[in-house]
Amino acid sequence: MEKTKTNNFSLRSFLLRTMIDPVLWYTVLVMTALMFHYRDHEKVDNHGYILALGCGAATFVIGWLLFRIFDFMQKRHLLGFLLYSAVGVCFAYAFRTAINWGQEDYPITWGLWFLTPQDSVDYNFMFTMAFYILFTVFMCSVIYYFTRVRYRIFMNFLIFIIPFAIYGKEYEKMPTLFIILLAVGYILLMVYYRQLKDNEDTLFVSRRRSWKTIAVYAVLFASVAALFPKPAIEADRTTLETLINADILTDKLNNMLNVFRDTSDGQRFRGNIRTVNIYEASSADDLHLKMGTYSTYYFDNDSWKPDDIDLYYRQKTTDNNIAIGSPMGLADAFLEAASLDSEYAEKYGLTKYLKDGLDVPEQRTVSIYTVLGSSGLSNAYDMAPVPQNAVRMSACSKRGTIATLSGGTVSSVGSNFDNSERFRFEYSADTFFNSAKNREFVNNLAKYDYEQLLTDTEEVFESSKTDEELDSDDAYGYFRNDYLYYDKYCDLLLEYGDNKRIKELADQLTDGIDNDFEKARLLERYFYNNNYVYNLGYKKKKGENAEDFIFETKTGVCYEYATAMVLLARAAGIPARYCAGYNMNQRANGIINDNTNYIVTTKDAHGYPQLYIKGYGWMDFEPTITDANIRKGSKTATDMLSRAGLIILIGGLIVLLFVLVYPWLSHKIFIFMSGRRSPEAVIKAAMQRICRIYDIENVNTSSEAASIVRCTSGADISDAVEVFDRAFYGEEKLGESDRETAVRAYICAYSAYKETKKGRGITNRIT
Repeated sequence: MEKTKTNNFSLRSFLLRTMIDPVLWYTVLVMTALMFHYRDHEKVDNHGYILALGCGAATFVIGWLLFRIFDFMQKRHLLGFLLYSAVGVCFAYAFRTAINWGQEDYPITWGLWFLTPQDSVDYNFMFTMAFYILFTVFMCSVIYYFTRVRYRIFMNFLIFIIPFAIYGKEYEKMPTLFIILLAVGYILLMVYYRQLKDNEDTLFVSRRRSWKTIAVYAVLFASVAALFPKPAIEADRTTLETLINADILTDKLNNMLNVFRDTSDGQRFRGNIRTVNIYEASSADDLHLKMGTYSTYYFDNDSWKPDDIDLYYRQKTTDNNIAIGSPMGLADAFLEAASLDSEYAEKYGLTKYLKDGLDVPEQRTVSIYTVLGSSGLSNAYDMAPVPQNAVRMSACSKRGTIATLSGGTVSSVGSNFDNSERFRFEYSADTFFNSAKNREFVNNLAKYDYEQLLTDTEEVFESSKTDEELDSDDAYGYFRNDYLYYDKYCDLLLEYGDNKRIKELADQLTDGIDNDFEKARLLERYFYNNNYVYNLGYKKKKGENAEDFIFETKTGVCYEYATAMVLLARAAGIPARYCAGYNMNQRANGIINDNTNYIVTTKDAHGYPQLYIKGYGWMDFEPTITDANIRKGSKTATDMLSRAGLIILIGGLIVLLFVLVYPWLSHKIFIFMSGRRSPEAVIKAAMQRICRIYDIENVNTSSEAASIVRCTSGADISDAVEVFDRAFYGEEKLGESDRETAVRAYICAYSAYKETKKGRGITNRIT
């Protein structure tokens, strides 16, 4: 029904056909995904996207040229091979040049750089380009060969998993979009190039007729794959990474282990940190392990620094047995002072507590073993892992001087703790405020002038005990530390930068609450109930600080949560400080020490706030989402895949519904529009629709089309064929009766085909 076309070469047709080549576009997608991984991970701007898209565009051009060479090779084997060899030499030269340029002033070779996790080495742009050159040629060659030349589904699957293997080597989650596009692209490519053998059980259909089915299948496949629950896997790369012996690989890890440093920011808690076991422990409770306190926050660079109040040596000893705190915080000292002086007890309303005392939390023991030596590391450090509510370090394998600092930490003096140190601590169970009596005791003291309370307590102790008795009184020692530096607590530990927005929020959250403990709990719960997101992969923009986290981004890691709560507490009138250390909450049998039931790794590095509760003292809080909720709430690839899968599924269902409804809708629209179009346009459209429904190729004449329709469904469209021939071959002017003939013939053919389809199971879709 169309005029015969000539076979003359058309440049426009050639370019269009080659530029929409699915193999080429799949190759571009693979290389784009790979190059996004080899971005500069230290940058927080759009550098990674620019690099990936730029390399993707370059791959399109290079791939198109290489594919033309591959096409030529299939026709001219010898000349094609020589041409390919020449191109290979050019790429090898470019590859070697990039390596040489990248090697200048760089401490490791390209091969070691490639095998090493990228978060452990400095970014090298020329090494990245060398990787791109090598993999572009490789990917273009193998993807073309195993689709166009010799189809091998297993080899294509191996190619498909290469990007996932590269990301897995780095323990980095591939972006959700790449995962979905690669999976869908792989499925479509495999279906498109599937080679079927001709036999009596196989029916060949044109690809043009099957694309809709393939597309719907791909959408449903992506949706189901994304939505289907996946197991959470925690990979341990220790063995693999320790095979590579290079100092540069451990620099970042050593910085990670030295948690107590001059400055603390959030970088140590985010990104891809190498997983290495640090401690094994035997304990009855999950605990914070504190290794440093920080009292001064800088809004301009979003960092914490220690002050004298954090670093002052409170007590030194060489017998490795040293007091850290009191079983009930300051409550012990206040209650003891009340027992020593009745006037003091009466003045502060403590008389009623003297008879039965308070509910003392259970005293427990935790043994902590440093296991860095078993990881092949020689890192030494100067801070001990002090558990929360620590009362005493009762044993330590270190020989030499140790000291407690005013920030509640334990430091080595003169020489560091080594990588196989052993510690034993006594600590109080975190149950003090579970007791209504204890809460009442603390709340009662908060009603009085607190500075005067401290002064009076000091006077009672000094007038009632000798110096020797005071030196041996742990409750007094803990109280004395707080009393001597309370002025600094008030001045320094209430500093929040006079930030108006933080002050307004703190006042709003604590309005009507008259005690510090309840205020602290409200501030802690605020982050759980106001759509804050824990995201290890979130990279802060330059200049972002705690104010941005609280009011704008609401996305971060433990550092942001802890910093925000400290500043809000200070604005609410509660002294607070930032602490750095580790979370001890992974219950697992130790590998080195059989009697342990916890392990602590570099992944457990943690920041948290400590607030000074009047009447009790320093207390740990946890505004960061708990570990169980982190797994549920963090934006892991699985979570994002599920959300993306839901969106794709909804979109796929809409597309599927449209595909199913479109034939009926298109039929109705054609009937409706026939009355508004010219008879010539109607007869042409009617014949085209009939041919599409019956899958009649353009090479058939109109009379042949009528014959196919008659044989398929029994419908007679000869009247419409006669009108069509008169209009387009006889160039006659058609009338209203001809329009009606065309519409009638179309309806007859449409209805007959539907009936035939129901009776015989014809699979062609009516369109």
